[in-house]
Formats: sequence, C-alpha cells, structure tokens
Amino acid sequence: MRRLPVRFIPVLVLASLLVAPTSSFAVEKAPATPVIVSATAEAIYRDAKPRLLQIRTLLNSASQKSSTGSGFLISADGLAITNYHVVSQHALEPQTYRMEYVSADGSKGALKLLAFDTLNDLALVQLDKGGWTYFEFDQRALADRLPRGERLFSLGNPLDIGFAVMEGNYSGLVERSYNDRIHLSGPMNPGMSGGPTLTTDSKIAGINVAKSGWGAEQVSFLVPTRFATALMNKPRLAEPITGKAVRTEIGKQLGVWQSALYDKLDTIGFKPAASGPFLLPESNAVFFTCWANTNADEKPAPRARADSTLCNMQNSLFIAGDLFTGNVSIKRSHFTNLSLNGFQFAYFVSNHSAMGNERTNAKRMTPTACHEDIALAGEGAEQAAYPRLRVAWCASAYREFDGLFNVSFVAVAPERDGQAAAITVFMNGTSYENAARFARRILAEFKVKS
Repeated sequence: MRRLPVRFIPVLVLASLLVAPTSSFAVEKAPATPVIVSATAEAIYRDAKPRLLQIRTLLNSASQKSSTGSGFLISADGLAITNYHVVSQHALEPQTYRMEYVSADGSKGALKLLAFDTLNDLALVQLDKGGWTYFEFDQRALADRLPRGERLFSLGNPLDIGFAVMEGNYSGLVERSYNDRIHLSGPMNPGMSGGPTLTTDSKIAGINVAKSGWGAEQVSFLVPTRFATALMNKPRLAEPITGKAVRTEIGKQLGVWQSALYDKLDTIGFKPAASGPFLLPESNAVFFTCWANTNADEKPAPRARADSTLCNMQNSLFIAGDLFTGNVSIKRSHFTNLSLNGFQFAYFVSNHSAMGNERTNAKRMTPTACHEDIALAGEGAEQAAYPRLRVAWCASAYREFDGLFNVSFVAVAPERDGQAAAITVFMNGTSYENAARFARRILAEFKVKS
C-alpha cells in the first residue's frame, strides 16, 4: 500500500524565538513600517528595562549564538522566567550548547536551568549574581480576572535588534485550545519568546510564547501567569538540570499530558456524523478545528468522489526544534462511486485511505511498524449495526522517552450501495495503552445507518 505521512499543523506556531538561519525556525523579516508607541508604553519600557533579559544559547565550539529569546527577573537574587523552547537546546544537549544572559545595560553572565514545564513552555533559570530589581505578578492575572480589552505591553528583544515594547489588548483565554493560552491582540516577533507582557502598572499579565502562523496579523499568545508561579513553587534540585535528567523529566511530563488528554477525550465522547450509509464518529471536544475538502471540482472530472473532513487539535508541545508532539488528528472520509467498476472503486478507496511507511525522524523515533487485519467495529447484541472493517495500525516509539509512541490507524468500511467510508487517526506522544483504548472507542462509534 502507498502510505500517508503522519502530519499535524498546529495553529499556535512557536515563532517568537530567534534562531540562526540554519535552524528549524525561520527568521522573519522586520515590519516594513515602524510601530507607533504611546507615551504610556515608553514610560513602562523605561521602568521595565532594567528587569529584562536577552537569553542566548551559544554553540560551545564556536562561542557564537545559536538562538536568542527573552526573559525577565522575578527575584533580587537572580531568578528569571523564560520559555522552555528558548533554553531547549542547552537543556537537551548541554555538551554542545551553553546559555548566557545579556541585561539591558550590556552586562553578561552564565545561566543555570533550575526547572521547566514543557506542557506550558516555561523555564526557570538562575543568573550568576544577585542585586537585581524584579517584576511582580498582577493579582488579577493570577486569578484570570483581567478585563477584556485592557491595554497590555509586550516586551522583549525582537530580531536581536535590542529591547523593545509592543502594545496590544487582552482578549481573554483562547476558547478552542486544550491548554490555556491568552489571546493578545498585538504584534510579537522572533526573539520575544519568554519576555513579559505587562499591565499599565508594570505588573506581569502573561509570558510571551507564540503568534499565529496562518498569515494572521496582530494575533499573539501568552502563557497565563499562574503556570509561572506554579513553576517557581515547584521543588527544585540543588544542581542545574540538564541532559539525561531533562529527558527523564520531559518523559514524566508527557506521560501526565497524554493520560489527562485521552481521559478527557473519552469522557467528552463523540457524536455521529453522517457519511452516506455510514455514521462516523466526530469528537465533541471544542479544541478540535475541522476543515473539509473534496475532489469534486477536479479536472478532468473524477470517476469517484472523495470528501473528507480533518479535525485537528489546536495544540502541540514543543520538545525540540525537530520534535513537536501531543497532538491528535481525526480524519473522516466518504467515497462515492460515479463510474468505476467494483475492482477500480476498491482500489480508489484503498489508495485514498492508505497509510504507513511514513518517514520518521531517525534521531528521535524508531522505524515505523505496521499491522493490518479485519475487525468488527462494535461488539455485543447490536452487531448488525456495525460494519466489518479493514484496519491498519502503525506505531513508532520515541527513542528518548520510554513508553511513548506516535500511533496512527485507519479503518475502512466496505462498499455499500456504491459508497464507502474510512476514518484515520493520528496520535503523537501517547502510551500504547491509551492509543489502543482510543482506537477501540473510535471503532465502537463507526456504524451503519439503521
């Protein structure tokens, strides 16, 4: 069979970390027109500047920058917050990369990684000296009580051109998101990751993390402050955490994420979506966004029609520049025979619902293994309501995180009255048990109309 690659397209693209041109992140061009800054923003910037940091990852062998982001001070003795993705190179490969900070007055120093939260893309770092002024958190933000429309000010070091301030407005939590993110109606550029977004009284309202990657303008995202304070209060090791200890901790955090996610998906359940003579499961979860496509308008006119709907989560987790995970996608397909014979239509359906042999990142994943079989969708007294399905199952294990896999499967129903249907599911960063449980739940919802 021809195989389809496992793909997911996160709506929240981590685009505010500035990296070298050879890295996974593209360096965006600076805006053609200058950003107009108000007198309030200028005053906030002057007040905040001594408490801002640029966070750099340096290649040890060359002592040159590999990436830059931002951070901010939260204690006099040199504790600072940034994004996990800003420090991930050093965290995963400390023998290759080291970290340093640059303050607004140009002073530099070494950084230690004390703790991190991959699920919310945060890291806690320690500067090599104390005596700093620092930010405080806005109490309304900690309680998620900021009013919509309130003016906010995002600070950081965009494009490595110097510290800057950008104005925006608080637009509440993103509604179609599994993990909490704040929608900031304002600009954010590469290099601002990990910087603070402030209220008019210079209190922390959120932590810069991302902007929309779909060509949108003035759509940015913040990590809520309560996750930063939780990280600050988390028990920490006496020594910096790097290398093997980082991988162990990431594995634990991913385990927590995927267990909670699949429990929630199971609890939320599904609703039936009509596809010709079949009923295909559609998740009730609001954090899926669905898009439909068809071959009906192709030229020359197709001899069989394929209509599909892909529902994709709004979230994925950054682990490394070449590894995003935690995503689930569900694709429903309906096929209609227009002028093919039975064998040709069977080939058409098989070709449009094939999967497997997907290319994996050999550094991060084992080769993909697949198995194909025939299964009855449902069980019990109402078996007549369930079709007999051809099911293909593929899995690839994470090399660095024990017990986690990328799993995909497709279930195809045979032709009924010149029509067929299929459902394809992609699960990234899941335990094998949760993937199997979710697959069984999906198959139990795949029915024939009564």
